[in-house]
Amino acid sequence: MTKHSFLILHGLGGSGPDHWQSLLAHELTQRNFHVCYPTFSNFDSPNLQVWLDELDTALKTIPKDHRLTVITHSLGCILWLHYTANQNKRIADQVILVAPPSPAIVLPEAASFYPVPLNKTLLSTASEETLFIHSSNDPYCSMEDAKNYLNLALPSITIPNAGHINTHSGHGKWPWMLEQCLTTEKIVLNV
Repeated sequence: MTKHSFLILHGLGGSGPDHWQSLLAHELTQRNFHVCYPTFSNFDSPNLQVWLDELDTALKTIPKDHRLTVITHSLGCILWLHYTANQNKRIADQVILVAPPSPAIVLPEAASFYPVPLNKTLLSTASEETLFIHSSNDPYCSMEDAKNYLNLALPSITIPNAGHINTHSGHGKWPWMLEQCLTTEKIVLNV
């Protein structure tokens, strides 16, 4: 039986205890999976290099013989894109990028994260499978701006009217995401 680890990366402002990421981390831990859910420094006004260093440290806690799924939200998605842009090797088996902010509009609190590297080759090298999940009405990434991610021609799911897919938009527990984590098959592309 293959052992499995999960690395969960929060975005700007962290996720909080009622966010689907926190609830997912708890559920997976209760099921005896290895879960790494770091809290990045100064998450209200982050520095990219600090977060990259902290991500690198977090990845070193993942057992080498484990299958790795990385689940990111918001600025955590952009963090992952930067991390993979500096690597040229397989890091994870599966990556799910949820509600990435627009790569075209700089968030002042996270200006060091821009410009956003969008490189399909490096993403494909870093992970066997990468999925983008976005909402049709995300206040941080319009459907027009989401095309920057969709143009990478990787699998994607658009959830109608889900806001930023966070607690503020009514997303606490997310059974679909837990189901994806528990399956040993490829990601199911319907929410």
